[in-house]
Amino acid sequence: MTGKLQTKSSIWLGAVSLLALTGHAALAQDTAKSPAKTTSSAPQAAPTPVKPYDPTWGFDMAGMDKAIKPGNNFFLYANGTYLKNIVIPPDRSSFGPFIILAETARERVQKILSEAGKNPVAEPKTTEEKLGAFYASFLDEAKAEQLGATPLKADLEAIRAVKDAPSLARLFGQATRGFQYAPFGIMINADDKDPTQYALSLHQGSLGLPDRDYYLKPEFAAKRKAYQAYIAKMLTLISWPQPEQEAAHILALETDLAKAEWSRTELRNPVKIYNPMTVADLAKKAPGVNWHDFLEAAGIPASGLESRRLIVGEPTALAGMAKILSSAEYATLQAWLAFHLSDNAAGYLSHNFVQASFDFNDRELEGSPQLPVRWKLAVSHSEAAMGWAIGKIYVDQYFPPEAKARITELTQDVKAAFANRLAHNSWMAPATREAAGRKLQNFEIQVGYPNKWRDYAGLTIKPGDIYGNGARSIAFEWQYNLGHLDKKVDRNEWFMTPQTVNAYNDPNQVEIVFPAAILQPPFFDPKGDAAVNYGAIGGVIGHEMTHSFDDEGRQYDEHGRLHQWWTPDDVKRFSALADRFGKQYDAFQVLPGVHLNGKLTMGENIADLGGLTLALDAYHASLHGQPAPVVHGLSGDQRVFLGWAQVWRQKLREDSIRNRAVTDPHSAPEARVNIPMHNIDAWYDAFGVKQGDALYLAPKDRVKIW
Repeated sequence: MTGKLQTKSSIWLGAVSLLALTGHAALAQDTAKSPAKTTSSAPQAAPTPVKPYDPTWGFDMAGMDKAIKPGNNFFLYANGTYLKNIVIPPDRSSFGPFIILAETARERVQKILSEAGKNPVAEPKTTEEKLGAFYASFLDEAKAEQLGATPLKADLEAIRAVKDAPSLARLFGQATRGFQYAPFGIMINADDKDPTQYALSLHQGSLGLPDRDYYLKPEFAAKRKAYQAYIAKMLTLISWPQPEQEAAHILALETDLAKAEWSRTELRNPVKIYNPMTVADLAKKAPGVNWHDFLEAAGIPASGLESRRLIVGEPTALAGMAKILSSAEYATLQAWLAFHLSDNAAGYLSHNFVQASFDFNDRELEGSPQLPVRWKLAVSHSEAAMGWAIGKIYVDQYFPPEAKARITELTQDVKAAFANRLAHNSWMAPATREAAGRKLQNFEIQVGYPNKWRDYAGLTIKPGDIYGNGARSIAFEWQYNLGHLDKKVDRNEWFMTPQTVNAYNDPNQVEIVFPAAILQPPFFDPKGDAAVNYGAIGGVIGHEMTHSFDDEGRQYDEHGRLHQWWTPDDVKRFSALADRFGKQYDAFQVLPGVHLNGKLTMGENIADLGGLTLALDAYHASLHGQPAPVVHGLSGDQRVFLGWAQVWRQKLREDSIRNRAVTDPHSAPEARVNIPMHNIDAWYDAFGVKQGDALYLAPKDRVKIW
């Protein structure tokens, strides 16, 4: 959102990825969204390599718990012993293959950055010199301690100068260029109705708590109390007057704003959040914020600004928020902005800011008991600032061409399996089925790294200037985004760096992207068993492909345009299947009394079911009519299902589980394994699942969408 280093999820709301980047699961990506959320002042230590397992054929049989019947809990049957023995590191809120690979990638990046900084210069010019200088400046804790809160001085003075609606709007706009805060997200992304062209869009932004439910539901009362204490702590650290009183006012203000905001479930409807209008129209619909000054301060050209077209995501929310802000006391608004400034910038300040931020954002909200060591955070912030420069070096050193070739081959196998499934789909009208087939054929599949790299020549990095380097990096990223305005969409642009352990589907470009770092065991082992590979990376490939036909992605046509290209009857049939499927997740408890939200997680759930189904089909096709080999006493189908289950063997802390149940569009790991499987007929045959087993579904109750 505004004022943060941008990731794909924040510059383009349509992105759907394999895994939510929450907590410490992907430190670099989290830092990109909010530079202060993950912080540490522990002494620098050498990286400790972590290995997820060491099988000889791709699946970790030692991690199984064969005392559990597959039909009662397949997730624990496949992963139970592993989960009993694995220990979540003290600086993490969860642990499993995704995080282990992210650790491996981070250790590699640490080596890259250390090498880049071996020959420091007073005025870094080359990309490598800038990388080395940024990393070294973050590691210099002594300098941060010496400066204390001093780096905030100019930004705090700008906040104290906010006295009226125009000055407040200008400060909101300036948040695009540093650590200041705005409750609105301004973005430049592909136009859903014309995906060849970039469009300006405006959305409700993030507040201090993870979701509006945290402000409004009684079960989060303790978190609200802790948040108010955190606000007061931060205001005290910057010597703001009456911190306790202002903290109460800020929480009340954000509670009112939360009431006006749309829910995460509502935000999943791409038609509902597509509301084109002019800036003049917005001013009429949402009076109370000077939108002209806001946009001009953000760098949108002033000429013709009133008549400029923009896409407004949540018109009623913005109107409600604007009304609340227009009636708020300026003393409260100033304190609110000062708090968020210090929260956003905490990682770039002295230890007392670092500790306060960690205690709330990581310990209280995610359950992480210990600060990460400093080098890990230095890597994360360096990636947020210059991730693509790091990615180019990463690919050269760690991604061999043969890996790209094999994965590309696998993607074609899964694509062929999907084409066959679409051709034989029984519930779609012929015309819709034909159009869906054309959309699939239009898929562009990108693997490893982009076709072109970012240029960081315009970014100024100064040795020893930790706060300035962070702020300039944010401004540089926003300026890069501004460069897209009113231009044709660049189809070569990626939204995840190669060192990211994830994947994504871009519905506007009708493409799926698999960064280099995910193409490792347990997702993909070029020397491993084919069935396990199909269940793991094949399932991931199928997952991303299916996103183009989930409840959101299906609304984009073969050219990435948002419109209704299905018949009304097809929509009804799809919705009925999706609703049935969603109820299975609604019934799933992640903790006593805490259920998944089947509507929030619908897209990822459909993608999981489709991904696993396609992986199995692709594996069968790869046999070319020959019988599947038996490996370690396991059939081919059994190994496909076990390969999928192994990918999701993750353990989470309780606070993180509660947080994700409200905020994460991905379901809990156990649900991602058990629920898709018990809807697939072949799983029953493979493991002898019978009526009476806990996961048994009668054939009529099994949902088949794709």
